[in-house]
Amino acid sequence: MYTLLTGACGGLGGAFARLLARRGQALFLTGRSEERLASLADALHAEFPGLPVLRFACDLADSAQRAALFAFADGQGVRFSRLVYVAGIDTQKAFEAYSEEKLVMQTRVNLEGAVSLAHGVLMRRNEQAVCELLAVGSMSASAPMPYFALYSATKKALEQFWIALRSEWKGRAKVTVVLPGGIPTREDIKQNIAAHGWFGRVSALPPQTVAERALRAVAKNRRSVVIGFWNKLLHALMHLVPLSCRLAVIAKSGPKRRKTLSEAGFLFLSAVGNRNFRHQKNGALWRPVSVKLRMRYFFFFLYSSSSSAVENEKAMRSLREVRSLMNVS
Repeated sequence: MYTLLTGACGGLGGAFARLLARRGQALFLTGRSEERLASLADALHAEFPGLPVLRFACDLADSAQRAALFAFADGQGVRFSRLVYVAGIDTQKAFEAYSEEKLVMQTRVNLEGAVSLAHGVLMRRNEQAVCELLAVGSMSASAPMPYFALYSATKKALEQFWIALRSEWKGRAKVTVVLPGGIPTREDIKQNIAAHGWFGRVSALPPQTVAERALRAVAKNRRSVVIGFWNKLLHALMHLVPLSCRLAVIAKSGPKRRKTLSEAGFLFLSAVGNRNFRHQKNGALWRPVSVKLRMRYFFFFLYSSSSSAVENEKAMRSLREVRSLMNVS
């Protein structure tokens, strides 16, 4: 019985491969690069002699290549016990900057490929055992994201599909979608995490940790799991902020502006966590802010804080105000 692992050429896919190999799980690896798949398979054979490892290079955006993948599996007599769908394309830019090719590719890889492979695996499972379907979603699916619209939309669609499939296959398959934050697997991702400052650092998790927690979640047949304490907190706070506010703030922090949790943001978060925190209007102190309102402030500033903004006069004025508010007893 094999685990079909997509995105095996990437850092998170490689982490899943090694973790499953340590458990003695036969692997069927797929990714777009035959060279990188062969390198990973050779490394696994060297570290885990005798481990069954098959590979098939496949562009998951191409239905003909997906059909060829399963034809190869059928020719090898493969039966699947698990699908780990890691593959995804995360392009961040304005919608008009996409080409038709990129639009189609991202949509197909992030959603169509997952749906197609889930069906193929379920049709080739051992009917005497419970199959596992694990999809790697994203925290970006938690809200519509201007300038990241296609990625967040396809990841949300993936999450909704996986949850619905879980009900259809209750008792026959364990179906789980996990929602991680940043995962430092490529240099550009590492730079993006660094650009998010303090929150980027504390919310990002290494691929090994994400893989371990994801496999633990599907083994327990969890429906949807946000990975990481800070990501769980942010995910919960999103429900306290009006959608119009979220959209305005995210759009304001588009790709031309680097979002980061600056010094001002850190002080602001400390302030809203203070039970004695009061806010001002027209120079007058108001009553202590409610827990719900403090949490709304927390989320709003988390998204709106930017390194470029801290350098201007308005943000420095906000910084002084936060400091004064923190001194209010």
